[in-house]
Amino acid sequence: MTASAAAPASPGPDASAIRPIVAGVVTALVGFTSTFAVVLTGLRAVGASDDQAASGLLALCLAIAVGCLFVGARYRMPITIAWSTPGVALLAATGAVDGGWPAVVGGFLVSAVLMLLAGFFPPLGALIARIPPSIAQAMLAGVLLPLCVAPFTGVLSDPWGVAPVLVVWLVAARLLPRWAVPLAFAAATVVIVIGIVRSGAQVDPATLVPRVEFVLPTLTFGSVVGIGIPLFVVTMASQNVPGVAVMRSLGYTVPWRPAMIVTGLGSAVAATAGGHAVNLGAISAAIAAGPDSHPDPDRRWLASISVGCSYFVLAALSSAFAALVLLAPAGVIPAVAGVALFAAFGSAIQQAIDDPGERMPAVVTFLVAASGIAIAGVSAAFWALLAGLVVRAVLHVGRRRAV
Repeated sequence: MTASAAAPASPGPDASAIRPIVAGVVTALVGFTSTFAVVLTGLRAVGASDDQAASGLLALCLAIAVGCLFVGARYRMPITIAWSTPGVALLAATGAVDGGWPAVVGGFLVSAVLMLLAGFFPPLGALIARIPPSIAQAMLAGVLLPLCVAPFTGVLSDPWGVAPVLVVWLVAARLLPRWAVPLAFAAATVVIVIGIVRSGAQVDPATLVPRVEFVLPTLTFGSVVGIGIPLFVVTMASQNVPGVAVMRSLGYTVPWRPAMIVTGLGSAVAATAGGHAVNLGAISAAIAAGPDSHPDPDRRWLASISVGCSYFVLAALSSAFAALVLLAPAGVIPAVAGVALFAAFGSAIQQAIDDPGERMPAVVTFLVAASGIAIAGVSAAFWALLAGLVVRAVLHVGRRRAV
């Protein structure tokens, strides 16, 4: 037997790259199909037209693609960029603000600037980290509640359209948990296609072509305080800070300042075309940076490159997905958006009430956020955060001295 015959064949560099590349594609597909409907719902809720919402989705995809390619290649780490799902849920609960869509875009820019400041001025990021997690998560849970209720109200108003989505989601949650929401969207797509065929509706080919609609932003008190600041807080507390923690648990130290600069600049550029915010991936980070991506941690950075390339493809298809949503029966897309947020809602509730000593401020925060009240043109999320901090201060005042 010759030496060459005895030696095992080495996989070679191409074979070793397959696993992180596949992990990146899975990360992109799961992230996009699970929550793009939430993005469109949130943008339209604050005043975007159908074309402007589609433009925002396209801009977010492009910002994610460029961001992933840059951080992956520059730092050789599987850092992933994602859109702010909690942030867009906040928009869905906020509704229209004074000044209309241009003012909303102005709020997006305020959030992006604050994110950049958190990179250049670390104490700002530390200040956000000092907000009690129970209050931040209670605010998020209150914002998510109306969206998570939608599948159950929808099944009563449109059982034939919504029930298949819920059934597929439930079965997939048992058998293929990671793909439960994408498969629920696939079921919704079947429902939509059947409806199109039965109604004979026509799809305008022009709506399938990706296009950007730039917006001249304006600033109003309501957009700054009601959208810009809460969007920044919820994105930092629910995405960026947990994203860094997830990466640390997997053995990676995310460079904080560059990460905030990349996501802040990406958010600012996307905002001009209607995108709300991009941030560090949290849940998606576990897919791209975990051991399933590659046994060798030093090879997993290819997953970030794969995510970026995948989002360029998804950007090209974004208008088609947006057009599909427009053709859906009334309750179908809210049902998909709702099931996509079940896990986030459950996690937020758990963290909000986990500490008995923080439970009452968290409950107040949750109820104010869920109420949807708006005062002086400022959304409930801001007042919920303020109310929770006030209640916590009153309940805790003097307690440390007394001890």
